[in-house]
Amino acid sequence: MDYQPRPDDIRFLLNAVLDAPARLAALAPFAEVDEALQSQVLEEAGRFVGEVVAPINRGGDEIGCRFSDGDVVSPPGFRDAYQAFVDGGWPALSAAQEDGGQGLPAVLEAVLYEWLAAANHGLTMAPGLLHGAYACLKHHGSEELKQRYLQKIATGEWLATMCLTEAHAGSDLGQVRTRAVPQADGSLRVSGSKIFISGGEHDLTPNIVHLVLCRLPDAPAGPKGLSLALVPKVLPDGTRNAVHCERIEEKMGLHGSPTCSMRFDEATGWLVGEPGRGLAAMFVMMNSARLHVALQGIGLLDAAWQKADAYAAERRQMRAPGPVPASRGGESADLIAEHPAVRRILDTQRAWIDGARAIAYRSALMLDVAEHDADPKARERAQRWCSLVTPVLKAACTHQAFHGASECLQVFGGHGYVREWGIEQIVRDSRVTMIYEGTNEIQAIDLLVRKVLPDAGAAMSAVLLELRDTLDASREADADVQRRLAQLRYMGTTIAMAAHANPVLPYEVADDYLRVTMLALMAWAWARIEAAAPQDAARARAGAAFRRWVLPEFEMRMGIIKRSCETVALTHAAQAAAPGVGVSN
Repeated sequence: MDYQPRPDDIRFLLNAVLDAPARLAALAPFAEVDEALQSQVLEEAGRFVGEVVAPINRGGDEIGCRFSDGDVVSPPGFRDAYQAFVDGGWPALSAAQEDGGQGLPAVLEAVLYEWLAAANHGLTMAPGLLHGAYACLKHHGSEELKQRYLQKIATGEWLATMCLTEAHAGSDLGQVRTRAVPQADGSLRVSGSKIFISGGEHDLTPNIVHLVLCRLPDAPAGPKGLSLALVPKVLPDGTRNAVHCERIEEKMGLHGSPTCSMRFDEATGWLVGEPGRGLAAMFVMMNSARLHVALQGIGLLDAAWQKADAYAAERRQMRAPGPVPASRGGESADLIAEHPAVRRILDTQRAWIDGARAIAYRSALMLDVAEHDADPKARERAQRWCSLVTPVLKAACTHQAFHGASECLQVFGGHGYVREWGIEQIVRDSRVTMIYEGTNEIQAIDLLVRKVLPDAGAAMSAVLLELRDTLDASREADADVQRRLAQLRYMGTTIAMAAHANPVLPYEVADDYLRVTMLALMAWAWARIEAAAPQDAARARAGAAFRRWVLPEFEMRMGIIKRSCETVALTHAAQAAAPGVGVSN
């Protein structure tokens, strides 16, 4: 079965849980984007994804991209589907109207890209960086570059890439060697090689706009010496630039997306932003990409769940323990959906999908608040949320995409391990999401070491207090969430104190801290979901699964962090008490 978007599920979260129509109506650019318009966009997006994008997913995986003499041929149907995507105005959904966009809220774009990834991850990789490239160029590009490229990128007429990684550097961008030499006409000559470039070469659009991290002459070593250059495949005069695809990678999954090794041979480019401020300009693009990767994780998990749920509702095996299910009828075996082990898998993944969606959609709403709210304090709060929650979503949602999809494969038994049912493709395709746009370990370090500890947890505490104040302490479920939020606030302070004695500690417990943060956010989300739909049996079952099978990990991870901090304290005390041993903070 092909993936099918379910707009009703999204409407419930946006309207009943997050109060999105009222939040958006309070922002001047979206005053007329009412609930009816949002619903219409979701319906049309769901129809496009289900009818145009999903049916070519399997062919994209089995046939894949073909490479020949520097050119890349996309799988059958991909070019037509992408052109339909452009013709429908979908790439420009949230871009400003003056740039050829529709000026709609970021949260609608978030839903669209979640569905696209669920339906066809390989094809979605092509436009996946468009919004980030658009934002980067809009905020940091010169007027000349914006006149030439911004609308083409906003509308998807031309696709874009993000060229960071080099073979010797990996995630250590400070080791980037690609050089850019200024020319008398204000252009640059860019030389170097990049690897793992999604969509570095393809036949979907006539031009590709590469945003390339590079070094100007005499730039200092390390990340502070990096600049950003815009290097197009085709130059403004119509000639081909000195940009070459040397090969495409043979990958575990994502066969519908070409992952390219690129070579720039004194290619013509232009500076984006200020010299030596390339990372600052590119982080606009990277942060957008990280939220979209989180949404990929949610979408892929939903696609896996849809397949497993449908299979479990048809496949009969043995008698289920417990009371006789109504679905048995005169059959000699019960549906596997009636078996507790299978039910646990399905309900647990459903709990992750709906809870993560609520947090991700709230983050997308905060992007709009951060950009458009008239109140500077509201913009500051929204930006704080996005800064802290984006790495949590990226890591946790992609982790669950792979591991949850593997659990869904288990529902099929041996049938899941063969290609016929399509579930194994989701397991393969989802694995890379834990790696690209910053590995999940890097996300955890970014969260704890770079964002939480510098102010001893004050910013995170403010975010958690905001969530606490949206809950009703008279409700038992809400009171439990408030208690967990308080524990998490205190734990930030505890880690900060222990880090003074052992600066390595935060790096050791960063993954645990990110995980408990996600679990606390999920607990908040499920408290809101159940309060909004107290009579919904399916959501009640998923909520119960969350509390029974997922939330207990919160205590386990908190225990790991607590013991690590206590060990540091004991070691520090022992060293201080030892004769002649000095202790340095």
